[in-house]
Parts: sequence; structure tokens; C-alpha cells
Amino acid sequence: MVCLRCPLLWFGVGPQKMCRCRSGKDPAFSLLEVVIVVAIIAILAAMGIPRLSRGTKGAADAALAGSLRTLRDAIDHYAAEHGGSFPELNQFAQQLTRYTNRDGQPRTKKDATHIWGPYLRDIPPLPVGARKGKTGVKDADDGSAGWIYDQVTGTIRANCSDTETDDTGTKYMNY
Repeated sequence: MVCLRCPLLWFGVGPQKMCRCRSGKDPAFSLLEVVIVVAIIAILAAMGIPRLSRGTKGAADAALAGSLRTLRDAIDHYAAEHGGSFPELNQFAQQLTRYTNRDGQPRTKKDATHIWGPYLRDIPPLPVGARKGKTGVKDADDGSAGWIYDQVTGTIRANCSDTETDDTGTKYMNY
């Protein structure tokens, strides 16, 4: 019988009779082998878990940057097609997610006068901070909005407090 557990035979060192692992008597793993495997798995898990938790925070930061880029591009496209006018605060979502005419009046279906847009499918949710998941757009923080928008300048930012920052210390509201 050939022993598959004896390292001496793996490298062709020594004949079968040098094997001391009792391969014919007890084919189970020894307690020492099981303890070593469990220890290796524990070490790998201890190294991997902190890296995974940092990865989710970095992903949320990247999602914020991507959402802001998408919103800003949509606002810029709207302004380019509407004579430099930015979306109105009270119709922000409708004007960016539906078809609009030259005056910015939204409509769900495209027709002869409502030919511009839509610029977004939906307003993206805020991916970070205390208001994570909120999609509302307001001109000031009232606790219900995910985004703060200035319709005069067309700027939009995350509705986050001064204390909410990324790993580099950059405030989310300054992204």
C-alpha cells in the first residue's frame, strides 16, 4: 500500500517501509494536523477581515464621487439644452428624469415639444453619512434630503455634516 500522507515519499526519499504514519491502520487525520489547519485558517481570516471592512468604506466614498459626477453631468446637460437655465428646485427630480420642453416643463412621454431629456433614470441615493439612502433634493438641510442643491449656480453637494469625512479627512460635503 502506498502512503499519500508521508512527506518522505512525496519527494521520492526512502522506500515505503520508512513511512511511520500507520496508513493501513488509521486513515484519519491526527489532532495535530487538524489544529495546524484551523490555526492557518484563523490567521488568514484575521488578516482578511480588516481589509474587507476598509474596502466597504472606500466603496461608499467612490459611490459618492460617482453619484455627484452623475448628478452634476445631468444638471450641466439640462442647462446646455435649456438656454443656460438650471433645473428648478421644486421640480428637480421631474426635470431630470422626464422629457422637458424648452421652458423646462416635464412630461413622462416624448412629444413634438418635449424633446429634451431625460437626463437620469432616478435621483441616486446618498451612499454615505447619517442620511445614507435619502434621495431628496433641498436647498437647505431639513433632515429629509440626501442632496443640497443651489438652483442659481447649479451646484449640488452631499447633505452631510462637517464631522462626516472620508479616510483622508475630506468632508463629504466638499466632494
